[in-house]
Amino acid sequence: MTYFYLKALHIIFVVTWFAGIFYMPRLFIYNTEAADKEPAARDALREQFGIMMKRLWFGITWPSAILTLILGPVVMFYFGWHKILTEPAGNWLLIKLLFVVGLYAYFLFLHRIFKQQIAGVFRYTSMQLRIWNEVATIFLVAIVMLATVKQGMSLVWGVLGLILFVVLLMSAIKIYKTIRTRKQ
Repeated sequence: MTYFYLKALHIIFVVTWFAGIFYMPRLFIYNTEAADKEPAARDALREQFGIMMKRLWFGITWPSAILTLILGPVVMFYFGWHKILTEPAGNWLLIKLLFVVGLYAYFLFLHRIFKQQIAGVFRYTSMQLRIWNEVATIFLVAIVMLATVKQGMSLVWGVLGLILFVVLLMSAIKIYKTIRTRKQ
């Protein structure tokens, strides 16, 4: 019974963490695009976006990331999943954990962008940030597929499916840019 509560809490904090991971790059984009406004509007927008980013990042995203990082291993060890890591039946879990490590690296890179923008440093264009925004989606799809389908999915079909998904996402971004450019 305890396992199900721990698992539920883990899923809840994964969801709230992803909410922050998905919204933060949008705020980066808006903050970057504020440079195109009149100085008074730009300054007001950047002040507001700074407040929003700090509240989201430190009030939701970081706490959720930490609780996810704590509860994930607790659930894994409580259920005994760690015992299959070195067995062929545990390949899905090992690959999933590699994606989770990649997700935390992505998260830390977002933190770096956050600190830069709070300091008034804008190193990335809004288009670069739009592409960067989709990286979390790729991690989400890979991790959820591995966690739910487990060993029922072949590695080859999983990789091909993920590549196809990435191609579709990048195509959608390119189409969006084309439409946005035409409207301007």
